[in-house]
Amino acid sequence: MSLKHTLHTLFKQTVEAVAPPLSKSQFEAKGVLTPEEFVAAGDYLVHACPTWTWEGGDPKKRRTYFPADKQFLVTRKVPCVRRATELEGGYNPNSEFAVAGEEGEDAWVATHQDPAASARGAGGAAGDGGDGIPNIDDDAKPSAAAGQGGAKEDDIPDITDLELNEGEDEAAAPSGRAPGYLRAEEPADNIMRTRTYDLYITYDQYYQVPRFWLVGFDESGKPLLPQQVMEDVSEEHARKTITVDPLPHLSGLSAASIHPCRHAEVMKKLVDNLLEAGREFRVQQYLVLFLKFIASVVPTIQYDYTMSVGGE
Repeated sequence: MSLKHTLHTLFKQTVEAVAPPLSKSQFEAKGVLTPEEFVAAGDYLVHACPTWTWEGGDPKKRRTYFPADKQFLVTRKVPCVRRATELEGGYNPNSEFAVAGEEGEDAWVATHQDPAASARGAGGAAGDGGDGIPNIDDDAKPSAAAGQGGAKEDDIPDITDLELNEGEDEAAAPSGRAPGYLRAEEPADNIMRTRTYDLYITYDQYYQVPRFWLVGFDESGKPLLPQQVMEDVSEEHARKTITVDPLPHLSGLSAASIHPCRHAEVMKKLVDNLLEAGREFRVQQYLVLFLKFIASVVPTIQYDYTMSVGGE
């Protein structure tokens, strides 16, 4: 952790300890949430996507402005078949989630196309509803072809690649074994190694927005190191917006997190785009749209989309 990040974290903690949480709604003006709005949005997400659940966490770390059993949201064992670094060539600068910053500022950008796009013939984590905002009811599950790369001519081993065992000829071959047998080994790259993630959404009192956390595991269930988690984050965001911090509400667990400093700005622009397109949007739907935005940061972690932004 850099000195700058350490100092900023201490400053945040000090402010949160003395300042009361946001009590008046500023969702329309600033894209932020009150704790009550966060709970309402969480209830909507749990209803829309049953893979997400509320949890209470460590009683010693509970925030008094939340119900004891609704401190944070979590979904577990989410598959991640491919690394985000494999998708960098598919960057789409015209993505509906590209959000431009002011001149001279860093911008949040979508840096991927859907990993299953080649199989479905459509880009993005879900299909486009025709109004610039994708429909969340479209599945974003990886196809078998997307995970394994499909059968290609180049994948078929050439006969010249096969090794003839030295020192063995027809006369020396033991009984029951064909003389001069051929031996070939399957390349390790053809083995699909599926990671899984536990994903958390907490409320950041300082920035007054949701915060997204990732705890990853390899195919053997062993926790991933921070640098391994970065392999599943789009390159643009891995360089700018990912930090490793203690996970709130749980003791002794640190996790990679998408820093929330720009979340309010991005969410306000996404909601404004919806409203300008004539779509209805309620604050309860905030987290559903938030996860669509997060998909641009972790394009290969396949968490569930089951609802469209515009309806129940």
